[in-house]
Amino acid sequence: MTEERRNFILFAVIAAVILIGWQVGARYFLPANPPATVVVDGKSRPVANPAADPTADSPAATRTRAQVLAETPRVRIDTPALSGSINLKGARIDDLVLKRHRETVAGDSQPIRLFSPAGAPEAYFTQLGWQGGPAADAVWRASGTVLSPGTPVTLEATNATGQRFRIEIAIDGDYLFTIKQTVANAGAAPVQVTPYGFVNRSGHSKDPTSWQQHTGPMSVHGGAADYSLSFAKLDDKKGEPRFSTTGGWLGFSDKYWLTALIPANGQPFDGQFRAGSNSTYQADFALPSRALPPGQALTTTTRLFAGAKETRLLDRYADAGVPRLDYAIDWGWFRVVEKPIFYYLDWLFRLVGNFGVAIILLTITIRALMFPIAQRQFASMAKMRVMQPKMKAVQERFKDDKERMQKEVMALYKQEGANPLAGCLPTLLQIPIFYALYKVLSLTIEMRHQPFVAWIKDLSAPDPLTPINLFGLLPFSPPGFLHLGVLAILLGVTMWLQFRMNPSAPDPATQQVMGIMPWVMMFFFAPLAAGLQLYYVASNLISIGQQKLLYARHPQLKEAPAK
Repeated sequence: MTEERRNFILFAVIAAVILIGWQVGARYFLPANPPATVVVDGKSRPVANPAADPTADSPAATRTRAQVLAETPRVRIDTPALSGSINLKGARIDDLVLKRHRETVAGDSQPIRLFSPAGAPEAYFTQLGWQGGPAADAVWRASGTVLSPGTPVTLEATNATGQRFRIEIAIDGDYLFTIKQTVANAGAAPVQVTPYGFVNRSGHSKDPTSWQQHTGPMSVHGGAADYSLSFAKLDDKKGEPRFSTTGGWLGFSDKYWLTALIPANGQPFDGQFRAGSNSTYQADFALPSRALPPGQALTTTTRLFAGAKETRLLDRYADAGVPRLDYAIDWGWFRVVEKPIFYYLDWLFRLVGNFGVAIILLTITIRALMFPIAQRQFASMAKMRVMQPKMKAVQERFKDDKERMQKEVMALYKQEGANPLAGCLPTLLQIPIFYALYKVLSLTIEMRHQPFVAWIKDLSAPDPLTPINLFGLLPFSPPGFLHLGVLAILLGVTMWLQFRMNPSAPDPATQQVMGIMPWVMMFFFAPLAAGLQLYYVASNLISIGQQKLLYARHPQLKEAPAK
């Protein structure tokens, strides 16, 4: 068997293994995208039959949400970004809806629900109090009926030993609550006061954690973000993760949503995460215990973020003193590249009003910035092609003396003014850019539910239309990488055209590999967000134009090597 054929067979085997294992690997290495949907008669419909939500009706859920909400007195929450209510029984914030974000792209889609009360499906709530404070089922008195920006609400209650408790809740126009807890000792003896707070949720996040995306328990302590915990680790119950810090926060992070309790800066606190019964999970903190003399009062302030991980908003809160709240988005290693790319892309979107067009303009910008490097790459390739016959002659002449061959080859490079690594530089520079762009397009909520043209209603989801099922006419949806959308097919075709423009490789096996690679990449990109596929299609088309220009400047690259 020739070496060329052996190389080709090896590549074919590797490609087959990758394709077969893609579904398993993608669950860990790539964040899951929402299912592809199409809009019919103004309503969003899934292309595939979605599986039932395993957390939609947990064992602890005994009544409907409406029934649970009607059982207790409440203070309504109404802001430009949030609606919901505060449960006066226990002083819990357990009813919260995000007005600016909806479940699907359909016009009649319901807004995202973040919090639900205990006993209802998908229970998720937060509570602040004191050890030894009012009873858990105590009904607090409220100073008003509606909590809104500029109109705080104060809750008051007492306990059996004569202490008076007050919780003043204020909210801004976005997602930040400021909660002041005050306890006054009206008794005759000192009392120990230990303020605490917790977030409790039922079930895992609907967005699975992966190598590129963290979801689940999260905290900032010791000046750094901690992504090490997961629901699975809490389920193992090998201890309850704890930490002590001054300044920071803790809570639960989903792909697009965040709930975080933030004790006052400069305030030391102990934090921990734990798993309970019925697949419930809790993040809680406790402030240092203090002895409160008779006739004195103690006030502590805690902030609560409960809402969408909008990048500009998180950055603004972080700049205003919430420690590293912007790290709730798991930017990863290339944060220094990803954030500028995001802000430039967001600026383009605000300028043109279409996220797909903004992605194309970003692609043009990146390719324009990389063009001088590509020009140097082509010049280096031209020199390498001219000196190829000389290189082969040196290799043939000194084939029995490897050390001498290496010296002669290096001398030839120096004589011809060629650099064998120059052709690799553009590829190396593009790696962090492409990875950063992948993270931006995959994780930021700003692309969620953003339409492009025609059938592409959500650039954060895979391309919904595929010829595999005759564009939806057949009653099935191909799974995973077999769901070849129109953009994924265009990606393969444009990459194939780009490779066709390159000079033929001298090695037949290499030619075969380059002929198959575009179609392998087409399957790789099929499950990914349509916005990322759009970027690569646009990048390939621009590259084709650039290659035509550069080949015109370096015609020797198209000529057969001299002998």
